[in-house]
Parts: sequence; C-alpha cells; structure tokens
Amino acid sequence: MGDLGVDTAVTKVADGRYRATVSREWEIWGPMGGYMASFALRAAGAESTFTRPASFFCHYLGVARFDEIELDVTKLRGGRNAEAFRVSITQAGKAILEATVWTIGEVEGLEHDDTQAPAVADPDDLAFIRDLLPEDAPPPFKFWENFDAKPIEFREQWPPAEPLDPIWRQWERFAPTATFEDPWVDACRAVILIDVCSWPSAHSHHAWKWPGGQEWIAPSLDLYVAFHEAAPDEPWLLIDGHSPVGREGLIAWTGRLWARDRRLIASGGGQLLCRRVPARS
Repeated sequence: MGDLGVDTAVTKVADGRYRATVSREWEIWGPMGGYMASFALRAAGAESTFTRPASFFCHYLGVARFDEIELDVTKLRGGRNAEAFRVSITQAGKAILEATVWTIGEVEGLEHDDTQAPAVADPDDLAFIRDLLPEDAPPPFKFWENFDAKPIEFREQWPPAEPLDPIWRQWERFAPTATFEDPWVDACRAVILIDVCSWPSAHSHHAWKWPGGQEWIAPSLDLYVAFHEAAPDEPWLLIDGHSPVGREGLIAWTGRLWARDRRLIASGGGQLLCRRVPARS
C-alpha cells in the first residue's frame, strides 16, 4: 500500500527543476496515469505564488519505469490573480508527460450552482468491495490497494450477460491517509479519481462480449481536470464516470467527483486510444 502524500512528493534540485521517484504501489498497466499527472501538479504548486489549482491538462507521452523522474517547470504567465505553468516530465531523456496548469489566488466573482449529483446511496450504507468479492477472485492491480472502495452497484456475475450502461460510480477513500491539508496533495485526489473512471466506464458496456477474458486495452491519451471546490476534510469521494461514445479507435469519457454532501469537487475528461490486446508469443 502506498501513501498519496509521500508517493507524489517532488524535490527541488534547481530553479524550475524537480526530481521524484515513481512508486510501484500505484501500478495499473504500468504507473497509473493520474498518479503520474499528480507529480506535474505538485511541481507546479511548488512554483506557484498561489495555493489554489484552477485547472490541469496533460498529454501522456510515454510509460514511465518505477524509478526516478525529472520535472521541468516553466511559468507561462504570471499576474495578480492567476499564473500558468508548463510541466515536462522525462525519464532518462524519454518524454513521459507534458502538462499545463492554471493556479489562482483569492478572486471575487459571480457565483451559481446548477449541479445535480446522482441519486446514490451514502457510503455508510454500502459494503466495501473487498467484502463483496469472492475469496478466489484474482488479486487486483496494486493501485487498488491504495483505496477503501464501496461500489454503488456490484454484480457477482462478471462479465455480465448483456451490455451495461457506460457508467461507473464508486465511493473511494484513500488509504492509509484519507485526507490532506496540503491543497496540492488534496487536488491530486481529484486528478487520480477523475482519470481512473475512464476505462471502467467504457468497459462496462463491452465486457459481455469477452467471456473468455479481456480482448482490448485503452490507454489514456490525455486528461483534463477542472477544480471547483476543495474538500480537504472529506475522506469519501464519489466517482461519477461516463463514456458517451467510442468510435474509430477513440473512446471519450467524462468524470465528475462529488463530496459526501453532494458538492461538485471537480470534473473533467479525456480520450482513450483503444486497441486489441497484443497476442502472446
């Protein structure tokens, strides 16, 4: 089991340059994408005058090894109310991720809230997924050991016999540390949870086709996250993922992240590049 605050830490080595170590505790088809993106967010936060992230966008350019990475941060714009940064992550000269980050200060603006959270059960009324899975279930990716998870719906039969709606909803609580006072680590929770709902949302609609095992993979091309409201004291967060369309090798997905009191914490989305699982030799 990893710890989000420890495992996304960056160390400054020069002006605008940082170093970090990729932990194997966040493995899922290699280092999980949102986990890698979190390094970029924390490096931008270390450079920013402000303590509030506004938005994050990145391209996933390569798969990192579980080893040391380098981060270069460039300020693209600075002002009284907002700053923009570019963050490049490399490993041994190989491009891994390219990100842009907006940060803002205390800004007075127009306010409204027309959000509507999905009508789902409270986490206290749901079972942990570890108690729902059969004893002979295969072990999950190490990534999932970093969460206490409570699914909104659980199917004992998997894959299902019919296509399901391309929606994935699940309450998540980070473990062993659930909440973080550092606003940048707190925002990393949103980056990871918005990112991870991509494939499960799409997969639920197609899994019935593969009773013999998964035949397709869909790594992320990119990720966008808009941060709406911080919830540093809220351990349980609801992932609300939806994959509205898949066509010609691309699968689109959107994600929303809700607090327990149904405040919208963050939203975002991206695209997956879908391809067949390579044949084993």
